[in-house]
Amino acid sequence: MPNPNSSSSEVPTTLVVVVNWNNADLTSRCVAALDREAAAPEGADFEVLVVDNGSDDDSVDRLRDGTTGDRLLALTRNGGFAAGVNAAIRHHPADRYVLVNNDAVPAPGFVSALVAHVDAAPTAVAAVTARLELEGRFVQVPTTAGRPDDFVAANGSRWRRDDHGRTLVNSTGGVVDRSGNGLDRDWLVPREAVTGGRDVFGFSGGGVLLRASALEDVGLFDERLFMYYEDTELSWRLAERGHVVHHEPAAVLVHRHSASSGTTSWTFVFHNARNRIKVAVWHASVTTVVRAVLRTLVRVLTTTARRSPDAPAVRAALLASLTGLPADLRHRRELARRATYRRRDIDLTTGLRRPGVPGR
Repeated sequence: MPNPNSSSSEVPTTLVVVVNWNNADLTSRCVAALDREAAAPEGADFEVLVVDNGSDDDSVDRLRDGTTGDRLLALTRNGGFAAGVNAAIRHHPADRYVLVNNDAVPAPGFVSALVAHVDAAPTAVAAVTARLELEGRFVQVPTTAGRPDDFVAANGSRWRRDDHGRTLVNSTGGVVDRSGNGLDRDWLVPREAVTGGRDVFGFSGGGVLLRASALEDVGLFDERLFMYYEDTELSWRLAERGHVVHHEPAAVLVHRHSASSGTTSWTFVFHNARNRIKVAVWHASVTTVVRAVLRTLVRVLTTTARRSPDAPAVRAALLASLTGLPADLRHRRELARRATYRRRDIDLTTGLRRPGVPGR
């Protein structure tokens, strides 16, 4: 993958990237919040670039006619989130890149909090991930009274939108479990009960600052993933080269979860299932890879038995993972040769090296 060119200016430059696809309204809402911060008398100095990822609606015309104006990079095809971000980095080199989901609204001081954190951090800190909060309020409901639109926490608890409920966290960074799942740390934890600390394995592509120098070392987002798990995969490469990720709780985004594709769409189900296996093959232990494949096989059998609408997408994801296995194993060996640290030496919760582990 081509590497980004870092800026040579004395004062570090910051580019905020917002990727749009068929949703000019949400993107305009996001950019307006960023513009309010940029106009504030005190705060970080940054530029905003909106990438239209080959929208097939009237997004380009609407964004050009609106406040986005000449800050729009219009691509001719939708190559996925990774391709959109990479295009922005190649088009407008900077020292730091802040990624913001177009379906999120940055709170006041969002960019400034990320910049202040990275400016005070050691150079090993390659990324500073924000705190994403879910848009709206939620109440916990009995597990026996579930509905398809409920949010389900890692402990099985169910949450439903209610104006009189609580604010829930979407993410304070990313972790990886024993089956290769890339998970949002603090998913559905009430805002006041968050316990996630500064050190975290991965960042959320929905809200993060990335150092250009780290991207020069490890490369850009992998466009083969198209969408989902691209942030987990890049977090793996950063960790394997000795870089670390921090969380900054003062950088807050209010996120409308999965507004672009929906969590029940074929696109969401297929790419999540396929990319979980693919990224595990590239980076994780053999045991984790086996668990990832078996977990998907079990899901194929259960969704088929239930005649679930997810079944075709899960079957297609498993088939794609198996047919792509030879190429993925070759890529695994290439990544291992470039790595400074072995995958088993990296804590998949904090991203730190396990005690007593030297660099290779």
